[in-house]
Amino acid sequence: EGFDPRFTATDLAVHRRETPPSADVAAEQARIDRADALVLVYPVYWWSMPGLLKGWIDRVFANGWAYDEGPDAKLVKRLRHLRAHLVALGGANLRTYERHGYFGAMKTQIDHGIFDYCGASVVTSELLLGSETQDPASNFGAARAIGGNLFKASARGAEAA
Repeated sequence: EGFDPRFTATDLAVHRRETPPSADVAAEQARIDRADALVLVYPVYWWSMPGLLKGWIDRVFANGWAYDEGPDAKLVKRLRHLRAHLVALGGANLRTYERHGYFGAMKTQIDHGIFDYCGASVVTSELLLGSETQDPASNFGAARAIGGNLFKASARGAEAA
């Protein structure tokens, strides 16, 4: 969609609460505000998310919208209403991820370090493996189950409301 993921001086001023977010960031924030859930499906690059996705999060999940934080204020998590579903697509095998603790590190960095920091609930956090070493169709069943569970969770949330 052409979103610029580069964190600029303007984004730093937004973080410091000196200026409102730019139009592209405000549009993404409004898009998330209208959503029932946020679903991120991404390849694992160097044991994390791609730089473009990280840049999107850096700019969109801004102080004043995703959380409130200041030098003398207690952190306020503003995305408690947001349900997040994270599906990472890894190229290495399970043995590599387990041996080095990569998936646990990713969960700490992404699930906790980004989403929990803002108060969002990570409903799904999955790692689908073998996308580069075997037929990608082997993950279709897992992806379909994740999607089905996402819609079941949405339906349960609507019934409870």
